Parts: sequence; C-alpha cells; structure tokens
Amino acid sequence: MSWLEELDASLAVTTYQVGKLLLLGRNDRGQLATSERSFRRAMGVTTDGQTLWLATAFQVWRMEHQFDNHARDAGYDRLFVPRIAYTTGDLDLHDIAIDSLGQPLFVATLFNCLATVSTEQSFEQVWRPPFITTLTAEDRCHLNGLAMVDGQPRYVTLCHQSDVNRAWKKHRMLGGELWSTTDNEPIVTGLSMPHSPRWHDGRLWLLNSGTGYLGYVDLDRGEFEPVAFVPGYARGLAFVDHYAIVGLSRPREQNKFGGLALDDELAKRGMTSYAGLAIVDLETGQTVQTLEIEGRIAELYDVAVLAGIHRPAALGLSPNDLRYNVWADAEAGRRHWRRTPRK
Repeated sequence: MSWLEELDASLAVTTYQVGKLLLLGRNDRGQLATSERSFRRAMGVTTDGQTLWLATAFQVWRMEHQFDNHARDAGYDRLFVPRIAYTTGDLDLHDIAIDSLGQPLFVATLFNCLATVSTEQSFEQVWRPPFITTLTAEDRCHLNGLAMVDGQPRYVTLCHQSDVNRAWKKHRMLGGELWSTTDNEPIVTGLSMPHSPRWHDGRLWLLNSGTGYLGYVDLDRGEFEPVAFVPGYARGLAFVDHYAIVGLSRPREQNKFGGLALDDELAKRGMTSYAGLAIVDLETGQTVQTLEIEGRIAELYDVAVLAGIHRPAALGLSPNDLRYNVWADAEAGRRHWRRTPRK
C-alpha cells in the first residue's frame, strides 16, 4: 500500500451489495489494514476526519472519532463510533455531503430530490428538478450524485429527464444529465448513467459510468471531457492532489453491463472489469495503482479520503460494541470505559 503512504491518507469505501463500511489504511509494516463494519445498504459516505456521515438503507448515521487507548495501542489513529442515527425510512439514499453549516444533505433517489435530516419527519426536501411535478415515492429520473461548491449544493447528476416512474431505465445509453441546482437547468446532456459529480481544484469532475470514463465538465461549453477509462462500472470519486480515486464494480448479470457502451469499450481494449479502486493521475490520464477486491464483494458505491490518517477503524452496530464502550468528559479530560460483557 505504498500509494496510501505517498498520498498520506486512508480511505472510507462503501458497498451496499453486502452492506459494509470499509476503512482502508496501512499498518506499521506498510501493509493494507482493513476495518470492516456492517451497515445495511451502505451508500454515500463523507468525512472531514473527525466526523463521518453514512447513508444507509433507512437511516443516516453520524459517527464521531473517539480517543481510545486500546485502539491507539493496536495501531489505529482514528476510531469512528456511531453517535446519532436519523431514521429516514427507505428513500433509496445515494450521495451525501455536508454543507457550510455542518448539516448533512443527501440525494433521496426514490423521491427525486435533495434533502436533509429532520427531527420531526423522515426528511426535509431541499431541492428537486423543476420537471418533477410532485414529491412522490417514485424513482422518475434516478437522481443520484451531488457536488458541493463552497459548502453549498451546486450540481447533481441524473439518468434521464423524466416525470414518469422508472422511465429513465429506457434511456440508460444517452439520457443522463448534469444539472445546476442554482440555475435549475441542465448543463450537460447525452451522458450515460452519470454518477459522483465532485468539485476539485476549480474544476467539476464526474463519472460517465455507462461508458467507463472519468472526466471533467467544460462549464462554458457544456461538454463532458473524458480523461481516463477505468475498467468497471464507476461510482464513488474522491481526490488527493492530482490523483483521483475511483470506485469500480463488476457487472450484475452474465458478465455484461446491460448493453451499455462500457461493454464494447472493455471488449475493444481486451480488459476485464473488477470490483475495487483505480488511482488515476489526472495530469496524464493513466491509472497508476489498482486495488482489486475479491470474493463476494462485487459492487462499490462511494469512496471518501481521510487525509493525514494512517489506520482508521470503526465500531459497528453490534450490541457489545455499543453497550460496553462509554466515553465522557471527566476531571482529567475525556475518558473511555470499556466494560466486559456479563456472562
């Protein structure tokens, strides 16, 4: 994992298929160190290194780093502990981000809108495309991706401009669009299943997932400029300096991606898709490192960077994790009590 050392970072990765939050770092010998915790349908993830937000099947979780001598002695420099869960119900949550006030914003795909948490109802609508005529539990356009600029929601991706339930599925090849949430209009059309728009270093990047390309958007011309091909269905995009970390998934059925252009591009290049991560040098468009995940994990959704953190870990939702670990501010500062479960 020399590239993690080069980047001076670790990664948070989600896989909804098996419901896992994966924290990828390195141990003292420079080897890959993984902390794996179960969260049903883990989707969007975002973190500033102190707080980690996670969108799941029917809840939005806020996790906080807690000082822990046991974790430190085991070689971990971050321990994320579940602290608050907002119960949203099943909204088919996708991307999640934090605004300038520290509030979570997420894509409620089933309801075709951006939303935030509420203490009184399942969610509070923040924005929806103007062509969606009513707030309803029908996935009409497959709104999925969210890009923040200066702490405000600025761009979203969707799979087709439709006001009919699941009509977007008939337009997977070229129906995708990038929208401005401030201008309420599309900026780029003709995309194929776009995901993960991200603002980085003064430029808007996204994954044109149906074609397999990472690229940026020329906002003046309203065009997508491909930079690098990655061998898999791309979702999840994060950056460190001039490197992009891209999440990749294998196909769901018969080793094919449902007739998307990605199938033809893989065949033309003689490449096989994989589940894992691709590290792309944005200056050259070359993939400089890969991490392939074997076994039952076939699909990833999101990836976030933990800058300056070498080996993160997390507590999950098991009763013993949550019941027998207690933190509180005491006279000498914050303390941690770890109790032994009763037999």
